[in-house]
Amino acid sequence: MKKMYLTGATALTLILTGCGGGDKPDSKNSEAGKPAPVAAEQTEIRIVGSSTVYPFSTKVAQEYKNKTGQNVVVESTGSGGGHKLFCEGKGPSTPDITNSSRRQKKSEFDLCGEKGVSDIIEVKIGFDGIVLANALDATPLNLTSKQIFQAFAKQVPMSDSDCTLQDNPYKTWADIDTSLPATTIEAYGPPPTSGTRDAFVEIAMEGGAKQFACLADLRNADKNSFKDVSHTIREDGKWIDSGENDNAIVGTLVNTPSALGIFGFSFLDQNADQIKGANVDDIEPTFENIAAGDYAISRSLFFYIKKDHVATKQGIQDFALEFTSEESWGPGGYLEEIGLVSLPDAERASYRAAVENLTGYHQ
Repeated sequence: MKKMYLTGATALTLILTGCGGGDKPDSKNSEAGKPAPVAAEQTEIRIVGSSTVYPFSTKVAQEYKNKTGQNVVVESTGSGGGHKLFCEGKGPSTPDITNSSRRQKKSEFDLCGEKGVSDIIEVKIGFDGIVLANALDATPLNLTSKQIFQAFAKQVPMSDSDCTLQDNPYKTWADIDTSLPATTIEAYGPPPTSGTRDAFVEIAMEGGAKQFACLADLRNADKNSFKDVSHTIREDGKWIDSGENDNAIVGTLVNTPSALGIFGFSFLDQNADQIKGANVDDIEPTFENIAAGDYAISRSLFFYIKKDHVATKQGIQDFALEFTSEESWGPGGYLEEIGLVSLPDAERASYRAAVENLTGYHQ
């Protein structure tokens, strides 16, 4: 499988400028649903948002730049930060597109509406898994969802039958279960602004908390209290917010064999010569297991287009058409080569049509 590595400053912001490589398509290609050439001096497209979607977006930006000559700026701000910037309003000082490793929240959709961003096109681009990875030479881990909750929750029950909450006492994995290695619990994970953090607490932490019968009962009786318990990450140094530069975490893991990094599957896939993923509930984080829905910590990835900008800035729709072309996001496409798990045929057709017709969505 071919890999694309983004390191250093590239991991934070990619600006694609200058002359595009290769021959530019003629106008007939545009009519066939492919981007038409855009003059190099045209206003650049600005994209913000998810660090997980970042490598996919930058790859499309590179392909689009080569075909059209139009400049594209992709910034890794985190999903939450991206939605905040996207919803600030309309005009040249605001982003055209935001990437997200979760669906836009109702509160974010409403904020956009309040700021005049009322026409938004939602595009689901594929699936991704959230992995817990460590260095290749580190001890392999096979974790259950329950053990993941016990490792990272700020407070945990006294026992399976006693839901009295205590500050998390677990210092090593063996403290949780003697079958696990006696290595220090240390994780470099996504910050609160990250969609990966949102998905991790909603899927992994909630899933693990429900394995305690008393917390499952709490969820049925008081969902807000259950959410407070399952979504609150410990703050005693065992979990370290790592920012939005997932590539930097990979370097940390290589130099700290006892540590885990928590990020999207694509970063594991791109760095499989340096790190490996922990099994979750006996399932290995692989392309096939994520596509089949067998790997527990899986989620959908998105980008959102500000429709009003399509009319005032040339190229936004063409960029989205490149992203949703079969050579890009389809099976065997260039995004699959760097770790994107493709949508089923029918979903790809549906979201492609939304881009072609500029169909807005509602919550």
